Amino acid sequence: MSGKVAALYRHPVKSLGEERLEAVALGAGRHMPWDRVWAVLHGGGRFDAERPQWVGARNFVTQTFVPNLSRIVMRFDETTGKLSLDHPQADPISVNPDTEGEALCDWLLPLAGAIRPGPYRVARLPDAALTDFPDAHLALNSMSSLAALEDAAGGALARGRFRGNVWIDGFAPWEEFDWVGREITVGEARLAVTDRIQRCNATSANPATGLRDSNPSNLLKRRWGHMDFGVYARVVKGGAVRSGDPVETG
Repeated sequence: MSGKVAALYRHPVKSLGEERLEAVALGAGRHMPWDRVWAVLHGGGRFDAERPQWVGARNFVTQTFVPNLSRIVMRFDETTGKLSLDHPQADPISVNPDTEGEALCDWLLPLAGAIRPGPYRVARLPDAALTDFPDAHLALNSMSSLAALEDAAGGALARGRFRGNVWIDGFAPWEEFDWVGREITVGEARLAVTDRIQRCNATSANPATGLRDSNPSNLLKRRWGHMDFGVYARVVKGGAVRSGDPVETG
């Protein structure tokens, strides 16, 4: 069966906005390029910058605990390394997280400090990503499954709640769960689907308001008996992927 790529996204700084892409070059055994390259460590977080190793999301300032972060609008320039951030409650800022991390932290603290106190520091891993678990992966979400969840919720749920990398369309709702343990072709790339994605409180935040106005994980549990939305996949053969490209499951 075949469908198509509906949208592609990356999230250069963990929980600080998303950016839609028209095309991406995926590498075998790699994360989505420029996805979760940085994260902001809160005052109680642990990360050794001298000997950097992957640590869990609770060490960082994230949307799970600070729903107001969902309102951030982000753009990233790969050429200059500049990250442009905007939020209704802050002046726009453009910084390179590697060289201007202090400015980024100063900008973020008034938005999140009441819930995640400082001091803040920017964290980065060498040649890896600060995703929710250390193995290199992509997050795939289905537009049909989203429509089923929206029907159960009685209203629209922004894609930004789910912070996926690849949105696919043209399949039956929840069909992606059947792909676990199998390989699929997405554009020129080949992906091995590894696990279902169990959802948490981060999906409760509405990107339009920054408020928790719905609880998709609880709704999933009540309606379908699980809290899963989307699947994780590992790139086994790299290649270009573009919006509108075919997705083949055979």
